[in-house]
Amino acid sequence: MTRWLVTGAGGMLGRDLTDVLTAVPGAVVTGAVRADLDITDPAAVDAAVAGQDLVVNTAGWTDVDGAESAEAAATRVNGTGARLLAAACARHGAAMLQISTDYVFAGDAGHPYPEDAPTAPVNAYGRGKLAGERAVRELLPDSGYVVRTAWMYGAHGRNFVTTMLGLAARRDTLDVVDDQLGQPTWTRSLAVRLAALGDAALAGRAPAGVYHGTAGGEVTWYGLARAAFALSGLDPERVRPTTSDRFVRAAQRPAYSVLSHDRWALAGLPPMPPWHQDLAAALPVMAATAVGAAPGS
Repeated sequence: MTRWLVTGAGGMLGRDLTDVLTAVPGAVVTGAVRADLDITDPAAVDAAVAGQDLVVNTAGWTDVDGAESAEAAATRVNGTGARLLAAACARHGAAMLQISTDYVFAGDAGHPYPEDAPTAPVNAYGRGKLAGERAVRELLPDSGYVVRTAWMYGAHGRNFVTTMLGLAARRDTLDVVDDQLGQPTWTRSLAVRLAALGDAALAGRAPAGVYHGTAGGEVTWYGLARAAFALSGLDPERVRPTTSDRFVRAAQRPAYSVLSHDRWALAGLPPMPPWHQDLAAALPVMAATAVGAAPGS
């Protein structure tokens, strides 16, 4: 029997991970939504971690633009919250998987960032997530795992893919930026990989440290929107390219968010599938979930 605690279990990744783990033989899963567990409350965190074998922290401040004007609050969740969880894991002998982001990098590279590339976040959100990474690696040098992901989409939350397909029903054409490059990542596919990494960690097969949990390949937001249209039976020519300066945001976004995946081999696991393959598998699942959702859910 393996006891898992998933924080942020009400979020897009947290819900998929809880579903995946529930189907794993011998896994006892506690999914803690925000109302159940405030990860910035030391006493609550300690009580939640006690008795667990592995903690997966999918909770976090996700409002990237909002973090620019509330950096202390964002870092309290993404940095201090991760530190409190890591400290509790150290006290109770649990391993920890910390979900992080491509935003810890500057986004000015010309080739995929390796796991040990120098970090240089360009926005408040990235700085807070980097603080969380450092806390986990400091407090859990032998049992702390940082999994950086990016451009997530899935069935259980607002995301770029569902936004584009929703706008398709209301607009003849869409202008989408074509000067940011990244790796669209299906949350269910990432959840499967997190479950496998957790098992490998507890079995002593996976070295602690940083892993990159993004899909293979690379594409721009414009290319992703066109692919989502084409796979959904819509005309991709309705999507038109534009540049980031047309959509001014509070937080600067990295122009290049492509990550390499070399360390999965050390855990005896393959990298995640190519983004287009996962998108094709994800869209029917997302459509079925939307159809089955209760009105107003």
